[in-house]
Amino acid sequence: MNFLSMLKAEMAEKTPTLRSLRDYWLYLGFAKSYNEPVPVAKAMAAASLFENHVKYIYKNDRIAGSIRGNIFDLGVSVSDATLRHARRIVASFGANTFWTNADHYCPDYDVFLQEGIPGRLARIDNALKAHAGDQKRETTLRAMKIAMQGFANMVKGYGEAALARAAQEDVTPTQREELAEVGETCLFLTRSKPETFRQALQLVFLTHTAFLYEERYAMALGRMDQYLWPFYEKDLAEGRLTREEAQSLLECAFIKLGERQYRGGDDVVNIAVGGYRRDGSGGVNELSYLIINAVRNCNIPGPNLSARIYDGIPDEFLDACLQSIGTGLGYPAMMNDEVNIPALARHGYALEDARDYCMVGCIENFLPGKQPPWSDGRYNSPKYLELAINNGKCMQTGVQMGPETGEPDRFATMDEFVSALEAQMEFGAAEYVRLFKNENERYSKTQYAQPFLSCFCQDCIGRGLDINDGGAIYPSVHGAGCMGIATMADSLAAIEQVVFEEKKATLSELRDALAADFEGYEELRKALLDAPKYGNNDDRADKYAVWYVEVHDRIFSKYRTWDGGAFYTAIASNVQNISAGREVAATPDGRKNGRPLSDAASPMRGCDKNGPTAVVLSTTKPDYRLVSCGTVLNQKFGPEMFSDPAKRAKLLALIKVYFKRRGQEMQINAVSRETLRRAMEHPEEYKSLVVRVSGFSAYFTQLDRSVQEDILQRTEHGL
Repeated sequence: MNFLSMLKAEMAEKTPTLRSLRDYWLYLGFAKSYNEPVPVAKAMAAASLFENHVKYIYKNDRIAGSIRGNIFDLGVSVSDATLRHARRIVASFGANTFWTNADHYCPDYDVFLQEGIPGRLARIDNALKAHAGDQKRETTLRAMKIAMQGFANMVKGYGEAALARAAQEDVTPTQREELAEVGETCLFLTRSKPETFRQALQLVFLTHTAFLYEERYAMALGRMDQYLWPFYEKDLAEGRLTREEAQSLLECAFIKLGERQYRGGDDVVNIAVGGYRRDGSGGVNELSYLIINAVRNCNIPGPNLSARIYDGIPDEFLDACLQSIGTGLGYPAMMNDEVNIPALARHGYALEDARDYCMVGCIENFLPGKQPPWSDGRYNSPKYLELAINNGKCMQTGVQMGPETGEPDRFATMDEFVSALEAQMEFGAAEYVRLFKNENERYSKTQYAQPFLSCFCQDCIGRGLDINDGGAIYPSVHGAGCMGIATMADSLAAIEQVVFEEKKATLSELRDALAADFEGYEELRKALLDAPKYGNNDDRADKYAVWYVEVHDRIFSKYRTWDGGAFYTAIASNVQNISAGREVAATPDGRKNGRPLSDAASPMRGCDKNGPTAVVLSTTKPDYRLVSCGTVLNQKFGPEMFSDPAKRAKLLALIKVYFKRRGQEMQINAVSRETLRRAMEHPEEYKSLVVRVSGFSAYFTQLDRSVQEDILQRTEHGL
């Protein structure tokens, strides 16, 4: 029986009218806690939400958990006036946001599965005894216990709902048997730790579902092939489970990550497979392949699959990755352990913890269950190039945005100009950090406590402290998303050649041309466009990409978060290269005012003219061990590169060279330009077309037109 196709069809049936009652369920908890400390009040609200939301069960469910109860009212009678009152109370308590460490987090699923719900509650009780008499810690732990008990009641509720669904007349005997198994599994988890693969997967998925009810976004599932492996291996050995059965269970969980589309958009749920284990041995196992297959078969944007690649990884694993990518899905993205592990270890993390990293959101390197939630922002590097050329003034508005580093005619050498540019970048970084810290540090850690999330971070329970108040083993980190590496490298290479070497224009004339958006300066623009470009294995441009990575690390490495954590750098713009480009005047690479910047760590689209090998050689010259968050190198290959085994073997060999040369990350779009054009012209015929964007995949026809154009213009390579 193909549960995936049946569940997918059931999910696609007409949905009820949208009216979320989430705030009402939270309000019921808050209303009982007005005289309690705020952390306890927030825990009581979370418990109320977990316990009272409607536990929706599909008749083809194999793994329980659905956010339909957070999206639709599902027939519950609550007046609009009551809901308005509830929203007023809930809003008054406030909530953390992305910039105040709310989500983009990976829980300690490995340890949680070893303890289960009863074990975690017991650990909280032991901590309460250890911290008896310490009012702050007692309050924090009491809040954690209330939230965890509320979650236990939620799991019980799903068990009872599944058993009730099994008793209804519209289910087949096979569905009834499955639903009964779902119900018994959930009820078992309320009184014991998981013992089987199904039980472990069920507990993980319901935990993830609870985070979604709390409105957390981009909550990672982490290294599933590692923490589920002991259960899978044991079940297989004892004859309780087959390979096909395990894959079906995974598919029936993953497909429901697409439920967010009912309210618009999707969720970026990162799953990591492969990679080194904590002891340094290779981590690829049979479950790694099953997860890849399950994500591929679901064919939805939601599970953002990441493959961790290491020296000596089996070619069979890489080929499985390419076959999945070749469906057009674009998953998995491929990450380099030989770069990411030292990039993390240099911040003082234990080596075994650095080896155990996963990704949250798109590509952000993260230590699961051991640091507060991730945050990042956009640092628009090419803007400071504009300011350096124009003595600190914005060419678009005339505003003095940076320091006065000198009129362009005062720079006699390239080195003098680069020094002025670095001064602008340092000022911009100081401003960026201040804006972030003003927001991140303005809120009371007590008033904005997160008791349920704290239950899944080491060692919040042992310390009796909230996840954002010193409970985590490691401090918080922040990622500065540095924009436009190719825009910067190409621009600096053009300035060096056209202005300082060939002297076809002065820097003042270049400034005037940029301010005029090249109107009347067409010959100068042609010379700039003809200058060396990053991505063609040309050191005249590539050396500035090397500089770019080094200077951003130097600028940001001196800053610290409120609790002493590092400021990472990232070169992963998602679609922000488009909005960032609107803020930047014309640039010396020949790009016109307001046009998109180069994408993430990739060469400027259309400028990588010497083939994919040259791209690999260029993009592996920077030392990406300095980029602790991660990078995104977007590549596009035609579908035939994946369907033809001989061509796929050549592509595999190219990827191995990229990783051997210590490239950090590569992700591939496998949808042809012709298909993309047809989808833009006839979107109604391509509603299910999924493409790789930049750090995530999405339904192509749901993307903004500007993003569609950006993807369309990427260079399509062949071998």
